[in-house]
Amino acid sequence: MTLLITVFAAVFATVKWYSRENNGLNLAPLCFMFWGASLMWLADAIFEYMELGADYFTPALADMVNDAYLGLSVVALALVVWLVILLVKDPQGTVRAALRKGKAN
Repeated sequence: MTLLITVFAAVFATVKWYSRENNGLNLAPLCFMFWGASLMWLADAIFEYMELGADYFTPALADMVNDAYLGLSVVALALVVWLVILLVKDPQGTVRAALRKGKAN
């Protein structure tokens, strides 16, 4: 589940990055985080398959729920890190303008 969730997030972020509608959102770090997590989970899946064999394909429900929760947590953490990067870099100057407007009042 973790691999599946992070691959879907990586593909979605990459498609958004390549489209012209990203509006300067600096999606490259988000894509790299998602693809890095996907590669990590792929390596984990390969080694787990080597260890378990055919039992890898019949996980218990509790294991699937735990993996889904971990995958969603990884996606959420990557989004938080990306938002912090976006706020610090402020590519469109929105935060800077809001701070200047707040100081003027």
